[in-house]
Amino acid sequence: MDKILRVLIVDDSALIRKGLAGILETDPGIEVVGFAANGAEALEKIDQLKPDVITLDIDMPVMDGLTAIRHIMIKFPLPIVALSSLVNNGSVTFEALRLGVVDFVPKPSQGVHEKTETVKENIINRIKVACDVNLDNIRRVRLPKVWDSEKRLDKLYAYQPLEYVVVIGTTLSGPNTIIRILSSLSPTLPASVIVLQEISNRIINSFTRQFNMHVPWKVEVAKDGDIISQGTCYICSNESSPIIEQNQKGQPYIRMKPSASYPLNRFFASAAHIFHQNTIGVLLTGVGDDGADGFYAIGKNSGITMVQDARCCVYPNLTRNALEQGVVDMEVEDNRISEVLEEIITRGVDDHYRGDK
Repeated sequence: MDKILRVLIVDDSALIRKGLAGILETDPGIEVVGFAANGAEALEKIDQLKPDVITLDIDMPVMDGLTAIRHIMIKFPLPIVALSSLVNNGSVTFEALRLGVVDFVPKPSQGVHEKTETVKENIINRIKVACDVNLDNIRRVRLPKVWDSEKRLDKLYAYQPLEYVVVIGTTLSGPNTIIRILSSLSPTLPASVIVLQEISNRIINSFTRQFNMHVPWKVEVAKDGDIISQGTCYICSNESSPIIEQNQKGQPYIRMKPSASYPLNRFFASAAHIFHQNTIGVLLTGVGDDGADGFYAIGKNSGITMVQDARCCVYPNLTRNALEQGVVDMEVEDNRISEVLEEIITRGVDDHYRGDK
């Protein structure tokens, strides 16, 4: 028999706790083992009940969710799925993902009583996937500074032509690694970064605004028709399917398409079609098998493909699949990805970086 997943629900609303338990217990593979009304109570219940995963509200009295995350990850490292209505508070969404929650899921717009099949399936799926996480690889990102506009102007807007595109793909738990890469990658490179990650469209705007304050890059939510600019990082949600095209003036731009079954494959392939050998594809932690076909297209166009070392991944599925398909030039530890990207772009893409294709 498969193991029954033990879940602790943490929320200050008794109505939400009851409604969420009702959703989770429709799945025979999940058992709700207890409830807590705030972070302090959650710490006690974790010690007593030994749950496999926690659903955690953020806005709670006594001890809020962000404070609880810090304590939990030190004392009782567990997969945490943040389930919150604070989707418009950028500091909350960004901080929760920076601290290492497995996922940040918006509460249903009408509360847990909005029990559509899609809502139920999404919440149940998040709980099940969270339990497969590699806890040893969950780490908070340390950010030493907040970038104000004047500091960034000095570094960012010394003109550099756009030569390279770095296309980064990830699914679950990817935002944490994206923050780490952008915090140490120089924005003066003649490149743009475009990220396709698993993040709700209800969260992406507030998350990106806060992200923009903590890294030297200019970080924006990608919009249909955006001309791709040097020194800018564009954030895309996998709820749509972005591709890169070229306008009549020869300028590369972002085109938003309806969601697709394999958005990373289409995204990577479109980048290779426009930027050819100056395309650098990066595949990070995630669940699923997307991205390998897109990497093949990058390789056929003489670009470079890189994956996060599977030993560093919270979920290694995406990277391992690409490695097994033989479409990866480089496997790099997550704390060296920005360094290696800078080296490739500074020296130029050549055979030194390519695998045996």
